[in-house]
Amino acid sequence: MSLDTPTFAAPPRTVTVEVWSDVACPWCYIGKRRFAAALRDFVHRDHVDVVWRSYQLSPDTPTGPGRPEVDALVAMKGLPRDRVEQMFAHVTEVAAGDGLQYDFARTLAFNTFDAHRLLHLAREAGGPALVETTMEALFSAHFERGADLGADGALVTLAARAGFAAHGWDDTRVAAALAGDEAADAVREDLATARALGVTGVPFFVVDRRYAVSGAQPAEVFAQLLEAGWREANPLTAAPAADACSDESC
Repeated sequence: MSLDTPTFAAPPRTVTVEVWSDVACPWCYIGKRRFAAALRDFVHRDHVDVVWRSYQLSPDTPTGPGRPEVDALVAMKGLPRDRVEQMFAHVTEVAAGDGLQYDFARTLAFNTFDAHRLLHLAREAGGPALVETTMEALFSAHFERGADLGADGALVTLAARAGFAAHGWDDTRVAAALAGDEAADAVREDLATARALGVTGVPFFVVDRRYAVSGAQPAEVFAQLLEAGWREANPLTAAPAADACSDESC
């Protein structure tokens, strides 16, 4: 060879992207779509594992049936109603740019702990593919369809639509798991890890616990994050030098 030939060490090392997110976070759904776009175009996407982690923005929200999101935020933040409505109008406009149809007039605030348990159950039942399907179903049900995900049986119905049954989890099995405390420790572990990492807002993306990006960034930023993580995990090596030119002479 007349030139140094850059090569990757074989086999390439898979990188892990952990994403802390909350089902009740409108920016998390937007961030999920933008990250997915970046990953879809990433040349090494087959060597990227995505792990969704639990986070609760409002852990003190009462369990049980939800109440209008506007009312909940007004009470929690002490903000004027028109200010909250303006905030929702802004995020709705941004979401539309990413193909999402938010409807805050119907959105109901609910305690998301059991929804996070369902996501962990999805990982147990069907792995990352079922997690993705279930998360998409949760986000869409909450922000686009105004489903009351805090109502009795709502998460069982959603699990069926997401495809749990194809993995041997019928309604009875899902209902029994949610009626107990299955996967509760996994959720708590995610929350504890978030605190240890200093996560104070979501979505929060971490590559191999080395590089992090917070917020619903443009897809270009996520592409840079993926590239940085990949290069760290798979540094270039060079074949032995032969005849070559330097920067100043040949």
